[in-house]
Amino acid sequence: MTIPASLLDADINSLPLIHKGKVRDIYDIDDKHMLIVTTDRLSAFDVILPDPIPGKGIVLNEVSNFWFEKLANLIPNQLSKLTLNQVLDSEQDCQRLEKRGIIVKKLKPLPIEAIVRGYLIGSGWKDYQKTGQVCGIQLAENLQQASQLPEPIFTPSTKAAVGDHDENISYEETVELLGEDLAKQVRDISLALYTTAAKYALERNIIIADTKFEFGLDDDGVLHLIDEVLTPDSSRFWDAKEYKVGTSPASFDKQIVRDYLETLDWDKTNPGPALPSEISNKTAAKYREAQALLTE
Repeated sequence: MTIPASLLDADINSLPLIHKGKVRDIYDIDDKHMLIVTTDRLSAFDVILPDPIPGKGIVLNEVSNFWFEKLANLIPNQLSKLTLNQVLDSEQDCQRLEKRGIIVKKLKPLPIEAIVRGYLIGSGWKDYQKTGQVCGIQLAENLQQASQLPEPIFTPSTKAAVGDHDENISYEETVELLGEDLAKQVRDISLALYTTAAKYALERNIIIADTKFEFGLDDDGVLHLIDEVLTPDSSRFWDAKEYKVGTSPASFDKQIVRDYLETLDWDKTNPGPALPSEISNKTAAKYREAQALLTE
């Protein structure tokens, strides 16, 4: 497979830049639409690294679009029917961003991240070891690391400013932020989306251990799925054939980079260290493997 040219910045001159995130560049089109470009930037330990992961942005964009279409019967999403050719002046820009750019509806984002956990891992495992709970939800005794939970749990968090960390919040705090009806709607659709996706993925030998959804409202108050969906960046994907309870299974994501960075004498502040091409290419291959398993 040919590795595509890397893209660190969208560099669009014909549209005003609204926001530059860790991975995505967002541009204003009109009062109803925005352009989102998924770059190959990679952040680790909340620091954007100087080297891209070749083609990562294409994988993230195409995987998200796959899930938006697959889950459209459950909830409307951010995608519009406009094409890059309709909003960009430059044919060169259209070709450069063809697999990375999407035109989305302008929606009012909700101030929470809707996290669903199906397995006991990461910060949830740490919580459980201390308290027997995950984000205030009492779990059964004697669960092991990477155990599948009896049923998926909804553990929302706040959206932190850039450079800060998200904070887990209880369902009651979610109700305070969103109101009772909307909080229940977000919780129920998050669990339904996860359950549907996890079943599909498992048939393709991928376990979705946990994931993060984001939502927005249109002018009529209709809930929409936004941002990225069920990608290796927003989810923890495990190889079902390698999965073993009591371990920390390897993920289809940037764990290769994190593991490499842990070997360096780096204080995890800007500027981030350069990555050897071997690490970048191995990481890119992991992203492509997840995409192939899910979508081909």
